Amino acid sequence: MRNLFFLTILTLYTALIVKAQTPDYKVYAVRFAESTYPFTVGDWAEGGPKTEAVKINFMVWLIKGNNGRNILVDAGFVNDSDDAKEFKLVNYIRPDSALLKFGVKPEDITDIILSHPHWDHINGIDLFPKAKVWMQKEDYNYFVGQAWQKGGDKGGFAQRDVRKIVELNLAGKLVLANGDDQAIIPGIKVYTGSRHTFNSQYVLVNTGTNKVVLASDNIWIYYNLQHLAPAANGTLDRAGYIKAMQRMKTMVTNTKFIIPGHDAKVFSLFPAVATGVVEIR
Repeated sequence: MRNLFFLTILTLYTALIVKAQTPDYKVYAVRFAESTYPFTVGDWAEGGPKTEAVKINFMVWLIKGNNGRNILVDAGFVNDSDDAKEFKLVNYIRPDSALLKFGVKPEDITDIILSHPHWDHINGIDLFPKAKVWMQKEDYNYFVGQAWQKGGDKGGFAQRDVRKIVELNLAGKLVLANGDDQAIIPGIKVYTGSRHTFNSQYVLVNTGTNKVVLASDNIWIYYNLQHLAPAANGTLDRAGYIKAMQRMKTMVTNTKFIIPGHDAKVFSLFPAVATGVVEIR
């Protein structure tokens, strides 16, 4: 009986220690541009209706910890790219300026987790001078190498962004995550499988009260998730894209905590804390 009592006390003590060592996070979606192009759901989700409009936003996600970490998922882009013109952008604000809305300065960003290296997600990495950048190893290798060889797929990639990420690597500011289900920061894991790019990743955040999946382009819009429809022309592995969404659903208590990469509905589903900023809770 005494042994059982001490075992119970030890278990409770261990649980309290683990809790104390696990930071609490708040998660925000931060919009920095809106598209006025008349997109339909079918443009973004395979098999989706071509008659149903969908509003597309560009956003980054801020994970703000009580441990002093200010972590961005993706870094957005500087609006001087030919790639941006096709989206007919309005209300653009540079991502680092968008974060100033609630007091986060560029130098306050400690980490950037890149979901994948398409121009609209990677181009802003040099806006945050003190950040350590996290990227999947296989995605990095393909992005800086094979994509530019004969037969490679460089769709959505920009040469200037290759140079930026290589310079960060040379400066010792790039960390390469090696595969699926990797704990990279206390309370934060990355997962692969969707293959939106060669080995894109999504992020699971344990906030302390719930778990949030920041899918980025591993889910383009809510229709993809609701209908398990792969991104229209947006994955190298159709079956893998679907399987990843099914897996995400097992990670959260409520599917509202799975956040797609470009759906403007994000900003009507969660409480606003500033113009163009909502807290995922």
